[in-house]
Amino acid sequence: MTQYIPFEDTGYFSKFITDYLAQKEPLKCLYHRFPLTTNFLEQIKEKQAHFPKEHRTLLFQVLKEQYQNLSISEKTHSHIEALQQEHTFTITTGHQLSLFTGPLYFIYKIVSTIVSCQQLKQLYPNYTFVPIYWMATEDHDFEEINHFTFQGQKLSWHSKEGGAVGTFSTEGLDKVASVLNILLGKSHQGESLKRLFEKAYIEHATLAEATRYLVNELFAPYGLVIIDGDNPKLKGCLAPYLKRELFEQLSQKEVEKTLSYIKQTDKSYPEQVHPREINIFYLSKGIRERIVKENGVYKVLNTHIEFTPEALEEELTQFPERFSPNVILRPLYQEIILPNLAYIGGGGEIAYWLELKTMFAAYGVPFPMLMLRNSVLLVSDKQRKNIEKLRLSYHDIFLKNNILENKITQKLSEYPIDFSSQKQMLEKQFADLLEIALHTDKSFLGAVKAQEKKQLKGLEQLEKRLLKAQKKKYKEQLERILSLRISLFPKESLQERVDNFSEYMIQTQGQLIEMLIKHLNPFDFRFVILCYDTSYREGECIEYFI
Repeated sequence: MTQYIPFEDTGYFSKFITDYLAQKEPLKCLYHRFPLTTNFLEQIKEKQAHFPKEHRTLLFQVLKEQYQNLSISEKTHSHIEALQQEHTFTITTGHQLSLFTGPLYFIYKIVSTIVSCQQLKQLYPNYTFVPIYWMATEDHDFEEINHFTFQGQKLSWHSKEGGAVGTFSTEGLDKVASVLNILLGKSHQGESLKRLFEKAYIEHATLAEATRYLVNELFAPYGLVIIDGDNPKLKGCLAPYLKRELFEQLSQKEVEKTLSYIKQTDKSYPEQVHPREINIFYLSKGIRERIVKENGVYKVLNTHIEFTPEALEEELTQFPERFSPNVILRPLYQEIILPNLAYIGGGGEIAYWLELKTMFAAYGVPFPMLMLRNSVLLVSDKQRKNIEKLRLSYHDIFLKNNILENKITQKLSEYPIDFSSQKQMLEKQFADLLEIALHTDKSFLGAVKAQEKKQLKGLEQLEKRLLKAQKKKYKEQLERILSLRISLFPKESLQERVDNFSEYMIQTQGQLIEMLIKHLNPFDFRFVILCYDTSYREGECIEYFI
C-alpha cells in the first residue's frame, strides 16, 4: 500500500510552493499550464510550432560531440538520435556539479525526470520523451558543491581555481578518494562505489568530465541524456537574446513586474531571485564576473575588461561562448536550445521559475510546465519497526524535535498537561470583571487587565513546570524517540538535503535507484516515505511504501 504526506504537512515547504501545488487562483497567472498529464498534448503542440528544425540538428551534433569519449547505453544512444525527429521532446532537470552528486535530492531530481518520460510515453505513444540532465558547468559557487556527507562525515575538496566550476581540474580529489575508501568499507557495494568515485574523479581531467561520467554510469540504463550548455555552438543560438538583454535590459523590466505582483498577492511569498540590470556574466579562463553598464561603457566587474557598445556587440558575435547567463536567463537558454516541455526542480527552483513567465513572453519563447521533484524520506526496516514500537505516526516524525517531545510527553502522561481549558475559563472570568468595571469604575480597567495577564502567565509557568517534570519521568522513552528522529532528519533538516546517495546504495545493495524508478510518481505531488529492507541478499529487494 502506498501512502503519501501532503507537502504542507511536512513543515519543510514554503506556503508559496504549497499554494502553487494547490493551484490557488492568484498564482495561476505565474504559469502557463499546470503539470497534469492531460495538459501535455497542448504543450507539445505549442513547442512543436515554436522549435526550429535547425535547433534540433544543432542539438544532435553538439550532443554527439559531447558524448564522443564516453561509452553510452543503447537507450541513451537512441534518445540522442531521436532528438532529430519533430515528434521527440524533452523533460529537463538541472543541477550544479555537486561532488559525488552531493545530497540525495540530486538523485531524486533525475529519477523524477526519467519516470516522467516513462509515464508520458505510456500516455502519448506517438511521441518520444527524452530525460535531460543539464549540467550547471558555468556556475561559480564552488563552496556549494565541493563536499558531500557520508554517515555524518563531511568530505570536502579544496581548490584555488576560480571561474566556471566545470573547467576546474580534478587535482586533489585523490585525497578525498583516500578518505572515502576507508569510510565505504569492504562490502561488495562499498568496493563498487570506490571504483565509481576513482574512475569519475581520478581518471577525468575536469569536474565537468567527471560529473558526466558519474551521472552516465548511474543513469545510462534509463536513457538519460546529459548536456553541457557551456558550448560555443549552443551559445550561438542564445546570442540574439543576449544582445537584447545587453542593450534593452528586457528581463529586469519584466521580472520586476512579476515580483511586484507576487508581493502584493501575499507578503509571505518569497522573492527567490532578484534581476539585475544586465543578467549576464563574462566568462573566461579563471573568471566568471558580472557585466555592468556604467556611463555608457560596459565593464566586467573585478577585472580591467571593458567595452564600448559596438565592441561588446562584436565580442558577442565573434565569441558567444564568453557570455554566460545568470540564474534569470539560464532557464531561457535551456528552452531555446531544447524541445522541452517541463522543468523539474526543487521548491526554491520552482519559486524562481514562477517569476519568469512574462520575461519568456517578452522574448517570444514558450514557457514550460513546472514540476516539483519527488521528495523522499528513506526509512530502513529497523527504523520502521522502531516507529511502530514507539507508537509514532509518520506525521509525528516530521514534527520539530521540541514539538514532538512535548506532544509525546502529553500523550504518555497519566493526567493532562494542557491547561487550555483553565486558561479559557480564566479569560471568561476576567471578561466578566472587565464588563463590571466598565459599568462601575473605569479606573479599575487597568488593574483588571494587569491581574489577568499575571494569572495567565502563572498558569503558563505551572504548565511548563509540569511538562518539564513529566519529561524527566519519561526521559528514556523520549530519548529513544528523539534519537530515531535525529537519524531520519540529520541536522534538523530533510534527509535528502544532507545525506549522500552512497550510504543508501550500500544499505540497499545497489538497488536504490532501481527502487526509486520503480516506485516514485512525479505526477503525484506529495511527499513519499519509502521503507526498505536491509536484510536481503544481493539481487533481492524487499521494499515497503508507507
